[in-house]
Amino acid sequence: MNKRINNDNSDTQSLLISYLTIRKSVGMLAVFLPVVLVIGTIIIGKCCNIQDSISDYYYTVMGNYFVGTLCAVALFLFSYNGYDKQDRLSSILACIFALGIAFFPTSMSDPESLCNINSRNSSSFISTIHYTSAGLFFIDLAYISFWLFTKSSGNYTPQKIKRNKVYKLCGYLIVLSIVLIALYHIPFIHSEFQKYKPVIYLETIALWAFGFSWLTKGEFLLKDEKADKKGEYKNETQG
Repeated sequence: MNKRINNDNSDTQSLLISYLTIRKSVGMLAVFLPVVLVIGTIIIGKCCNIQDSISDYYYTVMGNYFVGTLCAVALFLFSYNGYDKQDRLSSILACIFALGIAFFPTSMSDPESLCNINSRNSSSFISTIHYTSAGLFFIDLAYISFWLFTKSSGNYTPQKIKRNKVYKLCGYLIVLSIVLIALYHIPFIHSEFQKYKPVIYLETIALWAFGFSWLTKGEFLLKDEKADKKGEYKNETQG
């Protein structure tokens, strides 16, 4: 009997660690993506020009890293079963949207940029799929952060309350970034602010919000002190 209980505890602990690892991996990839793209283009590509958007780095020397990171995020999201149908469906949709961003590139914002080494041209249809996938990807992530991550079985520890504030803040930041990017594409606003390249900064904010939300969920941040792992897992199964 004791052996069976010990095995159950071991399985629960292993499953919890697996979920935490996936969450932290997704968070790290999201946080570091814009940083590595910019620094990599400067160091490896010898090009100091900041691109108009993160997606524009597809055409630079860091294009493979851009696609590879999105594929890695998609793989982790696909592997993340979650605890109910909502979790599973949301992670699968996010996986599909991430692949849509990776394999359907945006059109070049500046074809004459010296940073471009990939001359592939994106049709308007492919570009539309890219933008649609990107928008739905971030909307899905905002939903996961704001509604799924904040769930609980009712045992709200002080750290859980703090984590929920982080999840909600991240959800708000993602939505705000999407709205501002949409507003930026209004012709008179676009012409006024184009020189400031606001899209890449708003996308970076959205990615960092996404990343910190998953890092927090993975207990990299605001971890409960001396939490009973089995009990913590039971609580976390509710989001």
